Amino acid sequence: MKMKFLVRNVLGLLSLATVMGSCGLGSSKGELTGVPGRKPWYHPQPFGTIYVPSGTFQMGQTDQDILGSMTARPKQVSIQAFYMDDTEITNNEYRQFVFWVRDSMVAKTLGNDYLITDDNGNERIDWSKKIDYADPETQTSLQPLYYSEQDKLGTGNAWDTRKFVYDYKWLDLQGAAQLQYKLKPVARKQFIHSEKAAIYPDTLAFVRDFTYANNDPMAQTYFWHPGFDDYPVVGVSWKQAEAFCFWRTNFLNQYYLEQGDPEVAPFMLPTEAQWEYAARGGRRFSSYPWGGPYTRNSRGCFLCNFKPLRGNYIEDGGLYPVKATSYFPNDYGLYCMAGNVAEWTNSAYDESIYTMIHDEQPDYEYNAKDDDAPTLKRKVVRGGSWKDVAYFCQTSTRSYEYQDTAKCYVGFRCVMQYMGRSLKDR
Repeated sequence: MKMKFLVRNVLGLLSLATVMGSCGLGSSKGELTGVPGRKPWYHPQPFGTIYVPSGTFQMGQTDQDILGSMTARPKQVSIQAFYMDDTEITNNEYRQFVFWVRDSMVAKTLGNDYLITDDNGNERIDWSKKIDYADPETQTSLQPLYYSEQDKLGTGNAWDTRKFVYDYKWLDLQGAAQLQYKLKPVARKQFIHSEKAAIYPDTLAFVRDFTYANNDPMAQTYFWHPGFDDYPVVGVSWKQAEAFCFWRTNFLNQYYLEQGDPEVAPFMLPTEAQWEYAARGGRRFSSYPWGGPYTRNSRGCFLCNFKPLRGNYIEDGGLYPVKATSYFPNDYGLYCMAGNVAEWTNSAYDESIYTMIHDEQPDYEYNAKDDDAPTLKRKVVRGGSWKDVAYFCQTSTRSYEYQDTAKCYVGFRCVMQYMGRSLKDR
């Protein structure tokens, strides 16, 4: 028995040595050297983003506002570096998402000619094949995705945009973290949630948000017309913005995987702290992103798109939303962090949360369910918009909208946390 045990162990050691040698570990000479062959890697900067360095700042009310100081009490916090979109997501950028969802639904509807089956039997879309939307046979096959005869305005086929739905799954890290000390194994599937998001912007928000106002032309043209390509997308709910971030992450990581490179951190909506830190542009105690306590420059020109004076909307150069690169950027290079359109953040809204959040990477998240009370569906929006007075454009002013609503004055931009200490480490 002892001899068999010894032989078995010797053979096992020899096998292990062979495997280690084949992996290159044998060259370590018994020393702890780490796994060899791993190439140096630095976090690539996503197109259209600005690097915001790590830092500490005074988060909260900086103006002499008694009521504001109750919901935004000053608190010193520290933020890890991140990449942030230099503008709000524009109509044309969001349209790339809409078209991707549309084309993927069309490919699945048309079937095998546009699908690839891998070795494991999983189907995926063959994006190398172009879809001829003008082909009569293709149009016949796509009738389920068009408006019915009763819903058409003209004679041609028109997409029923209500059917543009993005399906995705996400992992509830907060829920999983609550069970980290449980000895009993827990199935991972209970933390994996499936979502379906109708992704087409609600352009009727221009009509619904304002009573007795002639906003019909904006509702009819704002999203799809090329004249508004570089304007910030609006009419997108918080849930739709979350779906966009998830799609954008997968879209980028799929490219990296095809190149043989590692994946990167996910795109997300900025936390409330990240947004304020970025909006200040390194100016700690300024009321606005440009630094001064006033909304005009030395020449008397307004510095953002909002509701100036007693309602002279056009005085600042814009009656509705303007191009996303209008006005000068702040010191980080970020455009329209005040005015134009307000922006969704990742954070849930609570009036007293500043007294409880951590001082390192602070955030307060709550994933409200459809049947939750409206109070639990409040998400922080920041920056003010073209229809707001200057107070809402201040860097510290907090406001909210409900996550399942879409407004014609709320858009968003994405962030990606930097993977490393600093960009200078290169």
